[in-house]
Amino acid sequence: MGEQGSGAPDSSAASRFEKAYQELRNLIVSGHFEPNARLTEAELTSRLDVSRGTIRSVLVRLTQEGYVTSEPHRGVRTRVFTIEEAAAVLEAREVLESALAAKAATHATESELQELAAVLRRMGEAEDAHAEAEYSRLNRRFHRHIRTIARQPILSGFVDVLVYPLVMRQYRDLTRTHPRANSLNEHRAILAALQTHNPDAAAAAMRHHVASARRALLLNTRSTED
Repeated sequence: MGEQGSGAPDSSAASRFEKAYQELRNLIVSGHFEPNARLTEAELTSRLDVSRGTIRSVLVRLTQEGYVTSEPHRGVRTRVFTIEEAAAVLEAREVLESALAAKAATHATESELQELAAVLRRMGEAEDAHAEAEYSRLNRRFHRHIRTIARQPILSGFVDVLVYPLVMRQYRDLTRTHPRANSLNEHRAILAALQTHNPDAAAAAMRHHVASARRALLLNTRSTED
C-alpha cells in the first residue's frame, strides 16, 4: 500500500489524509454510494490506497461534518435524511444564499456580471437542448460564481458544510422534468437584481429561487407519504 514503509514526514501523512478525505467526500457527494450504504475500512483502504489509520481519521471527519453516520453494530454508513432534516438543510441554504446574493449585488464588477450573464445564456441553451446534466453543471457554476462575487468566505464556507448535495441526491425525483419549470426565469431575476446593484432585490430573488427549489423537492415526497 502506498503509505507503508515510506518513512515520510508528518506533512506527507497530512497530505495523504487530505487527499483521501477529498476523494471519499467527492465519491459520496457525487452519488457513487447510495444513501445508507455501508462503508468498510477494507474496501476504502483498497480504493484510496491509504492505511486503515488514515481511513479511520477520514471517517471521523466525515462523521463530524454530517456526510456519514457511525453507530455500534451498524458501522459507518452514508447519511440518510428525514424530511424534517432535509427541510432544515434547505431552509438554511435559503438564508445563506440570499445573504451572499445581497453581498454580491454590492461588490459585483461589470466583468463579473458579464461572466455570470454568459453562464446564464448557456443555461438557456442547455434547457432548449434538453441537456439536463449540462444545465445542472452550469447551475452549480452560476451559484458558485455569485458566492465568489460576494467576497464573503465565511458565509460561503457555511454553504459548503450544509451537505445540500446529499439531500438532493436522496430526494430528487428523477422521473420529473429537469430543470424545474420557471427555474431559468428565477436565475434571470437574480441576475437582473445583481446588475442593478440592489442588495434587497438580489436577496429576495435568491430566496424565492431557493425556496421554490425546496418546495419542489420535498412536495412530491410529502405527497407520497400522505
